[in-house]
Amino acid sequence: MLLKTYGAPIEEQIAGLIHDVSHTVFSHCTDYISDADSEKEQNCHDKIFDEFVRKSEIPEILKKYNLNLDYILDDKNFPLKEKDLLDLCADRIDYGLRTAIFHKKIKNGKYFINNLLAENKQWVFKDFESAEKYAKLFLNLNTKFWSSLSLTVISRNVGDFLWHALSKNYISKTDLYTTDKIVLEKIKPHIKTDSKLSLLFDKMNNKGSFRNNPKSYDVIVFCKSRVVDPLCLHKGKIKRVSDIDLKWKSIIKQESKPKKYFLEFGR
Repeated sequence: MLLKTYGAPIEEQIAGLIHDVSHTVFSHCTDYISDADSEKEQNCHDKIFDEFVRKSEIPEILKKYNLNLDYILDDKNFPLKEKDLLDLCADRIDYGLRTAIFHKKIKNGKYFINNLLAENKQWVFKDFESAEKYAKLFLNLNTKFWSSLSLTVISRNVGDFLWHALSKNYISKTDLYTTDKIVLEKIKPHIKTDSKLSLLFDKMNNKGSFRNNPKSYDVIVFCKSRVVDPLCLHKGKIKRVSDIDLKWKSIIKQESKPKKYFLEFGR
């Protein structure tokens, strides 16, 4: 809807519509499965996206409407839909506002949407004030939720649980593309007979304590950190928030690094 509202071409709207189709069960928790090796970037879904789409029914649907699959799969064609951090993109605006509304950080997203422009294939806030507010809101969401200690622990525990289930053939990698419920129903019968699985299930359900303790830890865990440096109109020119507020430049430098936690679990 965001891309459509701001006049993106139909190909970019389609690219936005399908951009998450390769997400697995438990979303980014699968980045913590032992062989994923994507904790810092949380991009295991992106790595398989192209192949996943090509093996789906999507190519035939696009062909029916004379739309070019290769063009739609190339993010370089769609700068409004996808850009690297620290830039804004439709996905980043969407999940930022949805998370903020869900956690009651804002009542709705109208203020930010009404202050956004799509200029020369890039997102630009109408003024510094709205750009700064969004940047600070995004940072708050990152600190409190996306890269927080508690969410990192949950993600790691779920990843360990799924990895053990995969290694024991309780589930297959194909099952990861079904639903959370289906996967859990396949694994649960083994909990009574597999003591390690039972322990991992309890940890996954927060039955046990943990703390961040660099001096005595069981495992080091990383988590992707998200921060943005939006563009805005300022004195007749397009500037980044960090160009206007130099303090934001130092915040970006620090917060762009993956979070590193030293997890010690209760005995």
